Amino acid sequence: MFTVTKTKPTRIEIDINGGIDANIMLAGLDTLFRESEGVKGGTMLFTITDLDMPTMGAVGVELSRLGKLFGLLGKYDRCAVLSDHSWLRTVAEIEGALLPGLAIKSFDLDERTAAEAWLDV
Repeated sequence: MFTVTKTKPTRIEIDINGGIDANIMLAGLDTLFRESEGVKGGTMLFTITDLDMPTMGAVGVELSRLGKLFGLLGKYDRCAVLSDHSWLRTVAEIEGALLPGLAIKSFDLDERTAAEAWLDV
């Protein structure tokens, strides 16, 4: 599952759960791009649970849209990642250190209130 919901004019929430194949990735990214139109100074809240490795087809879809994904960096200032996997939280923090202009902070799955408060600063 890969769902994207615009919960505020400048907030996107992304839920990723289980396996992701090419069709799921395509639909999720299309929704993300559509919901991100016109966003400036936005925030993202990722919730990632029970993640299976994406299929090669899903990775191919993501790579084919890498340019558009990098284009999202200018639309968002902060990204909070909620996950039940410590390795995903670590990867998110490393990405935050590498991506200019986007602050990324990770939280345990049960810290949603703290994540939302951090996004609203």
